Formats: sequence, C-alpha cells, structure tokens
Amino acid sequence: MENLDLLVKQLITLPNETDWLEFKCNNFDPDMIGKDISALANSASYRGKDQAYMIWGIDDISHEIKGTNYNRFSKLKGSQEIESWLRNLLSKNADFEFEDTEIEGKKIVVLVIKRTTGQPVTFRKDAYIRIGSYTKPIRDYPTQEAQLWDKLRLTNFETQAAKSEIKKGDIFSFLDFSEYFELQNITVPSNQDGILHYALEDKIVVKQDNGLYSITNLGALLFAKRIEDFPSVSRKSIRLIQYEDDTKLRILKEYSGHKGYAVGFEGLMQYLEALLPSEEVITESIRKTVTKYPMVALREIMANALIHQDFTIPGSAPLVEIFGNRIEITNPGTPLIDIKRIIDNPPKSRNEILSSLMRRLKLCEELGSGWDRITIECELKHLPAPKIVLYEENTRVILYSNLSFNNIPIEDKLWSVYLHACLQYLKGEHLTNQSLRERFGIEEKNKAIISRLIADAVSKNLIKVFDETTAPRYKSYVPIWA
Repeated sequence: MENLDLLVKQLITLPNETDWLEFKCNNFDPDMIGKDISALANSASYRGKDQAYMIWGIDDISHEIKGTNYNRFSKLKGSQEIESWLRNLLSKNADFEFEDTEIEGKKIVVLVIKRTTGQPVTFRKDAYIRIGSYTKPIRDYPTQEAQLWDKLRLTNFETQAAKSEIKKGDIFSFLDFSEYFELQNITVPSNQDGILHYALEDKIVVKQDNGLYSITNLGALLFAKRIEDFPSVSRKSIRLIQYEDDTKLRILKEYSGHKGYAVGFEGLMQYLEALLPSEEVITESIRKTVTKYPMVALREIMANALIHQDFTIPGSAPLVEIFGNRIEITNPGTPLIDIKRIIDNPPKSRNEILSSLMRRLKLCEELGSGWDRITIECELKHLPAPKIVLYEENTRVILYSNLSFNNIPIEDKLWSVYLHACLQYLKGEHLTNQSLRERFGIEEKNKAIISRLIADAVSKNLIKVFDETTAPRYKSYVPIWA
C-alpha cells in the first residue's frame, strides 16, 4: 500500500479508537485476529468506510508510537503461515493485506481490511461486529445486524474508488470539471479548493483516511479526461458502429469514447448526428437540413443507456449501431420495471447517484418524463414507437427511420398503438380512430385500416374499450391496465 506512513500518522491523530480502527502493541492471538478481521470488515461497511485497519505498534490509549515485534510470517501448526491460516477460516469475501513500515525507527505492522460486500464476513462461520472498541458476535446485536444487511444491499458501484492515493493537485490532471459547472450554470470557483468542495459534495472525489484522495467510479465515468486511466470503468466507454446497409456484413465507421460521459456527451451526439441520413426541409421560407430521426428522442435513449446500465456485468458497455434503416442502442442490464409500464411509472435505476447527477447536468429528462418525450417525438414524425428488446443480460432499444405505414411490422404497429393509448390516458384523453390516424399520418379515407388495427390491439389485450355502451363509431380506448 502506498503512503503507509502518512496513513498511520493520520490515524493516530484520531481522538480514540473507532469501530473501524484498532491499535495494538503485541497481541498476536490468531483467533483474536480472525474475529477482528470479521468485525472490522463488517463495521467498515456499517459506517460507510472503504477500509478498516488493525495496527500493531501503537498504544491503544495514548496513540504513542511504540513499535512491535510482531512477525506476520510467523508459523502456526506445522509450516502454515498465519495469513494462509486466516484465509482458510474466514469467508471468501474477506479481503485483507498485511503491510509493514517503519516510523521513527520503530516497526509498525498494518492490517488493511476492505469493507465487506454482498454479505457479512465470517470467521469460523460466525460473523462479528465492533461495538465501541470491542469485538462481539453480530447475532447478539440484531438491530445492528439488520442495519448492516440494509447497507450491504444499498452498496453501489458509483461510490467505489476508481483511483486512489491521489494528491489534491493531481485530481485535476485526471478529471475535467468544465462541464460540471457549465451545464449547471454555476460560476466556476476561483481556486482548486472551491472546485474540490463541489466534487466532494457530489461524491465525485472522496477523502481517504491518510489525507489523500480517491476518484470514485462516478467521477471517472462522468468527468474523466481519459477513461482509460481508470481500470474499473475503462471498459464502460460507449462504442459506436456504422454499417453499410441493414446488416452487419460491412462496417463503415467505428468509434469508442475516451472521455467521461458528461465531458464527451455533446461531442458524441454531434458525431452521431453527422452520420445519420438527413433531408432538406423548408419552413417559413427557411431551408434547413434535418435528420430522419428525432434527435431529442435519440438523445434521451442514449442517456438512458448510460444511466441504467448494470455495471456488475463484466466486459460489457453501451453500444450504438447505425444501420441503413434503424439505430440500435444496447446497454448491459435489464429494466427494473415492466416495459409495458415504462411510460406511466417512474423509472427505477440501479444507479441512482449517477442518474441524479446526469439529470442535474441536463443530460437527460427529469425523472419519469424520459419515455413520454421519446414516444411523443416519434409520433410527431409518424415513426413507429421505439422497440424494446430484452435478451440475456441486455436491453436493446431500436429506433426506426422513415417507414411507411404499410412497411411497419404488425408487432411494431401494435406496440405503437399501446404506447399511444398510454400517452392519451396520461393526458386525460383516450385513443380514438382519429387520434391514431393522426399519430400514423393516415388519411380519413383509410380509417378502416386503423379500425382493424385497433381491433387487433384489443384482441392482444393491449387496450380496451373505455365505455362499452358507446356507439361503435364513437368508441374510445384506454390501456389494458387503466
């Protein structure tokens, strides 16, 4: 571990022992060490600390540097070293390392213990926790045990360290904070301490126990100058592939993002828009070029892919694929809500800190309005609603370009009908033959086609008649769940 001396000097300034820190001089009892590793790992998670420590060579009352003769390579039964012995008796999620240093000419041994994840660390199949400065079986403290389990369930990827042991001034060589202030319309502080204040508040950076800093996965994901500098997120940069036609036979262009999501988002969207087919339109005597895709919808879909991805799936990242007739945006992870209720229910995210900050940065819509906006934008262009496909551990959203009504597959027509009914219902209105004709750009003379489509949607239990007593020509429809 780097800067071990600095760590110890910082820890001995604490007024007394905490439940994530223990000082010892020469207590080498192996069973005691095993129980303490369990207790300290669990207490670190309980207190929201990344690490806990057991330090030999420091007086536990005065915090005076005494030194120790503890030998972490000492043998137990036969030739087995204590570290190996401990790992055999601790649960597999125990993560610890012994480190040696010398301070004021005296030997110091530091046991660095990572906080537990997933479930409590056990020793000889029993879990322990620190109660004040004492190690106790966690089963004897049911309240603390329940609270620990709650905290373990809430442990998130965003706040874990992407890079540690960073001096204050060096933070700015890794992160670009320009978008943080510009997108929030906040005046940039005049000095690094002012910028760092905001970064600490938003968990972009955290201060370590040794006085140095860690950049969190959240900070790296959003503000990295080079995402490759952060191994934990380097494989999470967005990829973009453009194909020659409607298949994957030939790749025309391929692009991988190298900046954090917030820093590189606008540039990525500009690059994407430049690759899309476009057409010239004249409005109010002004000629302008517009893409054949609703960019507002595409922007929101892109942001959703970043926000809602499952970071626990290794080697997988958001992917944008441009075909001749469609765009497919894929992200690792499946939705936490039923996709049929994607409009009327507030979305759930497994990355709440990331999603909250991206909304503040105005990189996506406010909570609960994203898919409403996406669907409306597609309706305005008379396009089929974006198709959501779930497969294995991934979610794929397919956005089609100009498709005539006759060329839209029936399942996509029905999905569009259903989402239109959801939108109408949320507005306090109902789906009608007329509203659906307007949605698809169909002339009144072809209303029989729409009537058949409505009948199909009813038979598929996607929509239902609002009032059965209404005359057939005046019937209106609502989503099946309404």
